[in-house]
Amino acid sequence: MNAAWVVVADTSRARIFSAENAFSPLVEIQTLDHPEARLHPGDLVSDKSGRDRSTGARSHDIGHLDEAKHDEAVRFASEVCAALESGRANGHFNKLHVIAAPSFLGLLRKQQPQPLQKLVATEISKNLTTQDIKTIRKNLPNRL
Repeated sequence: MNAAWVVVADTSRARIFSAENAFSPLVEIQTLDHPEARLHPGDLVSDKSGRDRSTGARSHDIGHLDEAKHDEAVRFASEVCAALESGRANGHFNKLHVIAAPSFLGLLRKQQPQPLQKLVATEISKNLTTQDIKTIRKNLPNRL
């Protein structure tokens, strides 16, 4: 098996492609959507954040809307990595190329299990989720 997979992702969408061999065209095999990432941060928090009633004159908000967005991104990175790990475990590919939005790439790295990390051949820090296959392919090495 010489197949390679390419994942193109950001916090709200991941597209997974397969290439039969090093010079084969990319074929989109799966799309994962995470619409929660497109919500306004306030829509992710069901209630007002708590208040810290310290003895001082000022009180502080507990919990931040940014944390809710980050938690959703981590959740989606985990989902993407689970799909990739399933493909690896089932022997669908032996090489992985990752193209992800800069802020999401680090989250993907943290969520990848060790066996999947070993198959990563390329990491590209760009958001190409809305681009066509031709544009995505131009950003990858000639030989997958």
